[in-house]
Amino acid sequence: MTETYDAVIAGAGPAGGQAARDLAARGYDVVVLETEGEDEFPSRSNKSTAGTFPSTMSDFNIPDEVVMNFTDEVVLESPNHYYARHQPGAVLEFADYKRWLVEDSRDDGAEYIFDARVSKPIVEGGEPVGVRYNGDEEVYGEIIIDATGPSAPLAKALDVVDLKRERQAIGVEFEMEGVDVNAGGYADLTDAMMLRLDHDLAPGGYSWIFHTGGDTAKVGVCYIQNAAHQENAKEGFSIDDYLSYWEEKDPRLQNATRIEGEQHRGSAHIQLPGKMSTDSFMAIGDTVPTVDPLWGEGIDKCMRSGRAAAAVADRVLTHSERDTSASEMAIYDQLWHDRVAPKVKTRLFMTELLYRASNQRYDDLMDDLSRRSAEDLTEANQGNKLELAKMLRLGDAKLVFDTLKDWYRR
Repeated sequence: MTETYDAVIAGAGPAGGQAARDLAARGYDVVVLETEGEDEFPSRSNKSTAGTFPSTMSDFNIPDEVVMNFTDEVVLESPNHYYARHQPGAVLEFADYKRWLVEDSRDDGAEYIFDARVSKPIVEGGEPVGVRYNGDEEVYGEIIIDATGPSAPLAKALDVVDLKRERQAIGVEFEMEGVDVNAGGYADLTDAMMLRLDHDLAPGGYSWIFHTGGDTAKVGVCYIQNAAHQENAKEGFSIDDYLSYWEEKDPRLQNATRIEGEQHRGSAHIQLPGKMSTDSFMAIGDTVPTVDPLWGEGIDKCMRSGRAAAAVADRVLTHSERDTSASEMAIYDQLWHDRVAPKVKTRLFMTELLYRASNQRYDDLMDDLSRRSAEDLTEANQGNKLELAKMLRLGDAKLVFDTLKDWYRR
């Protein structure tokens, strides 16, 4: 007889791992299917810069043992200026962090099946009842959770998500040694996380240096296939070419070397989510559209989506008849908008404005930020429309118009 779990989760990343943690801690039978082998997990990771803040560390009891470096500041750079803000944070060793999620949930009884490539849901009577993996292997559950991020094979098969590939974020990151984190003419990046807005280095996106201690740092580039990328892209350049170009150009990186094996790549879709659930099913975890416009922070959103999914599963599974109907599962969508990514439309619009602005506007933005209080910037970052409006200049009218036109076209 085939065993049926309370929850089957596809993907052992931050969202899937956190959902497993919460459900296992509540005594539910949980199994997680992970594509990678256990001995190599995680050999690759998506969006793995892994900077986070104290609230996330405390809310999810993330241990200090997975932290590479505790930081004191967040720095935003433009081509010719920068803005530094006191903001304690932590740069995580992403592999250690993901393994901790696995072990912590295992301690509470969660099961993991590695080397398990999920292919499609098992559907009976029009509702998902299990997952097929590795060709013909099957596992059944009362609730199915797709936490695989951009690939989303189960969500696609169930028509829960409609991912358009016209606007993707594409990124690459290396851990490097020999980085000069306090070079003349630049902000002091000692114990700091820095994001740089500069279309010469990352057209339509951003680059970063996250100090990980001593002369080491995580260094990466990400661009979005948007109007700014089309306008500023260098002919024939791949994402790797942009990172190499930055290494050659920036004195902080000219003597740096890439640490072998410490390379991370990722891609994601930039779009507003539609529905994220249906009968007995939730799609969770891909958080690129939800990150904070100014400071980033995707780990927090991933883990909060996992926690919201676990809360919904707990609710529906405690019904005397285990009501996993679409209407009950839709509570996840509501929690996502209320707690995971509040005011997501405004924040995503702000992000689009930011990445489409010119290099000159980025220089001006650093001056604008320095004149605003930390409280005002926090409000703008959280989607306060009035504070967002205060950050605009008269010269931004065309930028706003073009972004709005593209926004409503989509």
